[in-house]
Amino acid sequence: MSDADEYELGARAHYEDAVYYDQAYRRRRHDVLWYAERAKESGGPVLELGCGTGRVTFGIAEAGVDVVGVDRMEPMLERARARAAKKPRRVRERIEWCRGDVTSLRMDRRFPLVVAPFNTWMHLYTRPQLEAGLATVAEHLAPGGRFLFDVLLPDAGALARDPARVYRAGRAKLPETGRTYHYRERFDYDPVTQVQSVDLAFVGIEDPADFHLVPLTHRQFFPQELAMVLHYNGFEVLAHEGDFDGEDLHPDAESQVLTCALRA
Repeated sequence: MSDADEYELGARAHYEDAVYYDQAYRRRRHDVLWYAERAKESGGPVLELGCGTGRVTFGIAEAGVDVVGVDRMEPMLERARARAAKKPRRVRERIEWCRGDVTSLRMDRRFPLVVAPFNTWMHLYTRPQLEAGLATVAEHLAPGGRFLFDVLLPDAGALARDPARVYRAGRAKLPETGRTYHYRERFDYDPVTQVQSVDLAFVGIEDPADFHLVPLTHRQFFPQELAMVLHYNGFEVLAHEGDFDGEDLHPDAESQVLTCALRA
């Protein structure tokens, strides 16, 4: 399997089971609050790239702002629509769902705010992919608009994990089977491509042959590299913060949170 095929598999597999995805990230709220507040400040409408099952989308709509949620994975959009059907009408009517790829989307519309939450940009593995994604943002930003996104801050210790070691990570229940599994993870980082591959393994507690393996691949972006790529693609970094608490980026931050604008 080529690197490109491996990356494509790792960009899709984790998002095929949208119900499990919702279950795995149901407690993650701090980024939702941050994006919703920025959406209110913008006045909307908002273009969200990589909306998934609508975790951030709903937060924006519930804050009273119109939002277009874009994702390339149909299972995620199906789940988002199903979740939307249970929301109040005032929330549902503020949301438009759209299937599309961040590297090629063209809507012939411009927005005062474009967002790409929760590591969406980490599935752009090569320079051409990254530049195509930034071109999509530039194409949809209104004059004076803002582009917000977050990616993980590379952790040297985590990237140095032994690829031969399997890490225990407790138990997990898969909605698809209704059964509970031992959850394991294995990490392999390529310092040349800056891509970390993670194998998410679910091993049946009663039957070890009941085994599910889900690959996940993330492009790692180091802070100065990210700032330079944005600069050379026409963006100005207005804020480069650590997590969602408004603090400066610091070595112990989980995420890099960026606020950008097109350079005049």
